Amino acid sequence: MKNRFLVIVSVCLLMANLTTTALACTGIRLIAKNGDVIYGRSMEWGAFDLNSRVAIIPRGYTFTGLTPDGQTGMKYTANYGFVGLDMLSKYFIADGMNEKGLSIGLFYHPGYAVYPEYTRENAKNTISSQELANYILGSFSTIQEVRDGMPDVDVVGVVEDAIGIIVEAHWIVTDRTGKSIVIEYTEGKLKIHDAPLGVITNAPNYDWHMTNLSNYLNLSMFSLEPKTLEGIKFSPTGAGSGMIGLPGDNTPPSRLIRAVAWSQTRRATEDGKETVYELFRILDNFNLPLGPDGAEGAGHGGNTDLMRSSTIWTTAWNQTDLTLNFHTQHNRRVRFLDMKTIDFGKMGKKIKHITFDEEKEQDVEVLKPIL
Repeated sequence: MKNRFLVIVSVCLLMANLTTTALACTGIRLIAKNGDVIYGRSMEWGAFDLNSRVAIIPRGYTFTGLTPDGQTGMKYTANYGFVGLDMLSKYFIADGMNEKGLSIGLFYHPGYAVYPEYTRENAKNTISSQELANYILGSFSTIQEVRDGMPDVDVVGVVEDAIGIIVEAHWIVTDRTGKSIVIEYTEGKLKIHDAPLGVITNAPNYDWHMTNLSNYLNLSMFSLEPKTLEGIKFSPTGAGSGMIGLPGDNTPPSRLIRAVAWSQTRRATEDGKETVYELFRILDNFNLPLGPDGAEGAGHGGNTDLMRSSTIWTTAWNQTDLTLNFHTQHNRRVRFLDMKTIDFGKMGKKIKHITFDEEKEQDVEVLKPIL
């Protein structure tokens, strides 16, 4: 009995820690001078490899929603084909874009996401939070369509077996015009926030993050001017003085401040292709190591033997040119997929998958000296 009690206590503590541990995913949208829109994000999880794949979902594919009590949920058919990065070798999309250039990212939001109460009578109109990205990518082409359509579906919390808890999340959605919104469920109600800055991290709620930005109005891309005090001249000790006060820790509020600061002071880029470079440069600043406080799920006894980082993968979606760019913890070489080469209407009725890393090692070019 004593051993059984200790096991129960340990599991309870694990679940509590999973819902309050430091979070790490960061999403950013950039717009080039010519109007090209690039959205990307880092994906962190420190307990085990999410075993993500590139998933290609055909137009006309039919999904069936999950419900808390196992009833058959909402059946919905993808009006648009889409490409996404999945999780846990399941059909749940964490990050993706459809053939109309609409993108979405799922971001962990523990302690703040509270979904509407589930009722069996509404099962036929219900999907789980882990399926919302699939639903949006398959159903809508613009931000306005997302706004109009979201009240028509019941999104509820369903325990995900792999982690033993409900997937508490919020989402950033961007269309080809560059308009962005953040979708949240707070106190059981749907809330849609305008997100003109095009950034997102994790908890707390999005409107709190926007208020918190007011505390960092002093940040600047320009160096501080020297000052003279009592006849003594004081000058900045080096480059970067305009960003003095920029928070450097990995909490969601601090990462959002850095995401705004760096995206707003970024290099001006002419087109989407060049903007992909700039987005990767910014997102690489958010890479996190493995460790007890490295990322969500870290330090909880997961299988990390084959992991090299808590940042499992990083994406950059060109929403104008309909292309996917990404690299992984094992291989920093950028992989590229042109969605324009996919005929989503002639794929049949099965989801196709592309493995991330056939070999989990860095792609290194060996230089041969000319002697």
